[in-house]
Amino acid sequence: MSEALTQRIKELEAELEKLKSQLRERSGAEEDMEVTSSPCTDENTDCKPDGNSSSSSKKGKRANKERPFDFSAHPKRHVALRLAYLGWAYQGFAVQENTDNTVEARLFEALLKTRLIQDRQSSNYHRCGRTDKGVSAFSQVITIDLRSTQFCGGLGVTLPENVDLSTKNKAPVSEVPYVKMLNRVLPQDIRILDWAPVAEGFSARFDCQSRTYRYYFPRGSLDVALMAEAAKRYEGTHDFRNLCKMDVGNGVLQFERTIFTDQYDLFIFEIKGLAFLYHQVRCMMAVLLLIGQKLESPEIITQLLDIQSNPRKPQYSMAVDYPLVLYDCHFEGMSWKQETEEVNYILSALQQHWTQSAVKAHVLLGMIKGLEATGAVSSNHCWLVEGSRKRNYRPLLERPCCESLESRIDHFVKRGRLEREEGENGGETVLKGKRSKHSHNSPTLPVSSEMPSSKQSTDHKVED
Repeated sequence: MSEALTQRIKELEAELEKLKSQLRERSGAEEDMEVTSSPCTDENTDCKPDGNSSSSSKKGKRANKERPFDFSAHPKRHVALRLAYLGWAYQGFAVQENTDNTVEARLFEALLKTRLIQDRQSSNYHRCGRTDKGVSAFSQVITIDLRSTQFCGGLGVTLPENVDLSTKNKAPVSEVPYVKMLNRVLPQDIRILDWAPVAEGFSARFDCQSRTYRYYFPRGSLDVALMAEAAKRYEGTHDFRNLCKMDVGNGVLQFERTIFTDQYDLFIFEIKGLAFLYHQVRCMMAVLLLIGQKLESPEIITQLLDIQSNPRKPQYSMAVDYPLVLYDCHFEGMSWKQETEEVNYILSALQQHWTQSAVKAHVLLGMIKGLEATGAVSSNHCWLVEGSRKRNYRPLLERPCCESLESRIDHFVKRGRLEREEGENGGETVLKGKRSKHSHNSPTLPVSSEMPSSKQSTDHKVED
């Protein structure tokens, strides 16, 4: 190191010490001024400090009086919350290790801020679906233990152990206004719709009877009638490994799903199933869009579902994320409790959002028609499929294929993400996924052709 550089470093260090000294002197002077400017300790002294001093004094008193919240003094109640969110600005629903920009992260911030839960670990939390980046929901459901006022007990209520219940008012009292409290602190694009008390063992994930998704799309140049005909081939129980992203690393080894389709509108693909695989709906929609463009025939669905003839998924791009909505989650025996004021507030917010979006859409439409009037030619390109379209289309069954399911299983066994064990009968091989940081109830997973019940579902990602 040169002498000039050494000298410069010493000068900067000396300057830093000088500034620190000046800062200490200034801080000390300000403290002295605060002490001398607030001598009002006598009740009879007519002293009216300015607004800032009064505000600082109040904040100081609040800070001194603030005590930690005692969750052990309150009952807990196991409830289901139904929420809607616009997922376009988020990296998905579930908490992720590499980002906090998720719907679930905002939800838990609100739950902690309102002191409805002490922490996530003790909240007995389950979610019905795990939507991916850009995907929205109108009826996502979670179950969780929340703080309650019900010392008289009730459905899903757990009374505190260290509280003398004889001193508590056992007359019926209103429950904590969960919907109002959470909506006041959640972002505008995440809304709690209603809540329901449920039994302690009830799980939004494992007790869901079926899930319904909607994928919205414009007609464009698509042959919608052909798409509707092709969509019927999805109905029933099939192995959908060629129509999803195989999530073997997270322990998803069962690819059979039961699908019911219903086409209420030419521009909505609505699909209802017992459970869904990772990216399944977007892959199914991508194939329908290829059929709608007459690049594939409806028979391609039957061929992709025939895993004996086509055991490996051909490489193709998914449909884009933003038109997809988790529209409903179906449960039996649920009694949802709505707050009329909150429902009206949410409806107004959605109407405002729709008005803005509709106006923007028509502004764009006017520009498109203006260009077409000058002789510009519209493209027949489908903008709802990821990636760019090749000039010469290559049929799906002529494309390179992804790894087989067996190859993916071997890969994750070697990496230690899956473990092989012998079954009870000695002959069956059981593959057991390792529990992830945020997972709940990861069961042992048999590789079989039977459809698991909802309580044994092996999905970690119900969709996308």
